[in-house]
Parts: sequence; structure tokens; C-alpha cells
Amino acid sequence: MTADVVRSASADAWPSLPLQPWEETCTTLQLWTQIVGKTRLAYAPMQNHWWQVPLYVTARGLGTSPIPQAGHTFEVDFDFIDHRLLIRTSEGRSETLLLEPQTVAEFYGRYVDRLRSLGIDLKIHPVPNEVPNPLPFLEDEEHERYDPDAARRFWRALVQADRVLKEFRSGFLGKCSPVHFWWGGFDLACTRFSGRGAPPHPGGVPNLPDRVTREAYSHECISAGFWPGNGGGPVREAAFYAYAYPEPLGCPEAAIRPAEASYHPVLREWILPYAAVSRSPAPDALLLDFLVSTYDAAARLGGWDRAALERGGASGDAAGRT
Repeated sequence: MTADVVRSASADAWPSLPLQPWEETCTTLQLWTQIVGKTRLAYAPMQNHWWQVPLYVTARGLGTSPIPQAGHTFEVDFDFIDHRLLIRTSEGRSETLLLEPQTVAEFYGRYVDRLRSLGIDLKIHPVPNEVPNPLPFLEDEEHERYDPDAARRFWRALVQADRVLKEFRSGFLGKCSPVHFWWGGFDLACTRFSGRGAPPHPGGVPNLPDRVTREAYSHECISAGFWPGNGGGPVREAAFYAYAYPEPLGCPEAAIRPAEASYHPVLREWILPYAAVSRSPAPDALLLDFLVSTYDAAARLGGWDRAALERGGASGDAAGRT
């Protein structure tokens, strides 16, 4: 166990995040992040597995990082402390949009206007992805709830998840994604790769072209992350997850830790409720135990070349510096 983990953040740093009280805000916020995320998709050069399109956890919220545009760059940041959206360019210009109750249509219109004032003419497919029954952004007068306290608590949970996932990522020497926030699924994730190709993904994600999913899963991987439990799926609470694609035989029966975690037969993922982590006297250690043990199980069952892929080549070192 590393010194960083021993000096784990206090449980107070992991806010309570039950879904029901903030579900409407969660839905609205997911749609707003899709608008900003699609901006990055429109301008950033293609990277493997669509790594050019996610957002990143920042010290104040979620941000795009610099986006290239016409010889310059710009970036867009959600600030969940002062509750504003900040657009800044490499020429020193900026625009701000308040994060407050407003429909998706209003947010989209105001956002596009502010981009235009900075000389950025946004052209995106203005319809959400990975959500059931999507409304075009300009037609969505339904989703308008924004609870500042709920948004801030979600961001605080992301800060903690991002920090521990980065610690976990440090132990892997092979190809590995950044820890990044997928605005489609509204989840924070980190994905490790074995180096081998994978069979074509079956697709079928709601309102997402199969070609997108097949590029994302073109190579064998083990992924772990966090999401708030929204989307109407079988898990209706904030949770950490882990899974392998393709899933090797034996995952449902594999022994994993901690005791609060289990294999979900519908999702075909291992699930650790966020509440178990937030209430733990040692949340970092509990979460790392989940991340390491699920990776251990999937990599062992999948026959990964762990001596070549891991720092130290042993499961005990998979979490990072020991």
C-alpha cells in the first residue's frame, strides 16, 4: 500500500450522492455536457478509441482541455464552484454563461451565441447520444432543472474518483487511456489494453452508431470507472464499475474484493456501490481493493501478459507505487 493511500482522504471528502434527489439535475447536466463534448468532437483531430472527445475533471469542475480551431485554440470549462461555463481562447478573449435553471434549448442557444461572439461557428449533430428518446437540443424545453449544491456534490465525488483512478493507473505500463469523463454515458473511466485485437463489438448502444462503439472496443481491454446511476438502467445508484471486453469465461464466478462488490449479470460488470466507499473509514483503500481485484480477475482469466504490462509484474503492484 502506498503512503498516498495510507493518508487516504477523509470520508467527509466523499459526499453523499443518492440519485433520486438530484436525478432531474443529473439529466439536465448530462445534456449540457453533451453539447460541450460535441464541440470537442467537431474540432479535435481523431484519436484512437475516440480519446479526443471526453472531458476531464478539473480543480473547479469539468473541462475540455485546449481544442484546436483555425490556427488557434479554445477551451470550455464547467465551474461547479461559481456555477458558470467559461469559454476562453488562446487570443485572450473569453465568454461566460451562468449555470442556473434553464432549458437545454436555452443553454444551447446561449452557448452557440457566445461561441459565435468569439469567432467560432459551431456545427455539430445537435441531438444527444446514448440516451433513450433523445430530443434535439433546440427542441428540448423539458429538461431545465439545475441544483447548484447537487452539481457541486457530484463534482466533488468525481474529484475523489479521478484521484484514486489515477493512482490505480500508475501501476500499468501497457497502453492505457487517460482518466477521462465520457459525456455520452456520463461516466468517469480508465481503460487498460492487453495489446491484442478484439472481435467486433455487437453495438446496440441507444442512439449511438455501431461504428463508434466498434472503434472504442477495437482492442481487448479492461475498464473501470464511476457513474452516478442515471439513465434508467438496472443499477439506480451511484457506483463504481469494472468489466472486460471481450469478457473471458469465469468472470461471474471470480472472487473479487471488497465484500460490498458483486457481479451484475445484466450489465455483465462488477459493481461497487459508491455509498459503500463514501461511508468507509478508508475509502481510498476500499476502492483500490475493488479496482485491483477486478483487474486481477479479468487479466488472469483473459490470459494477459502481465509481466510485460504491469509495473513489477505482480498483482500486488497493480495499484501503483508500493
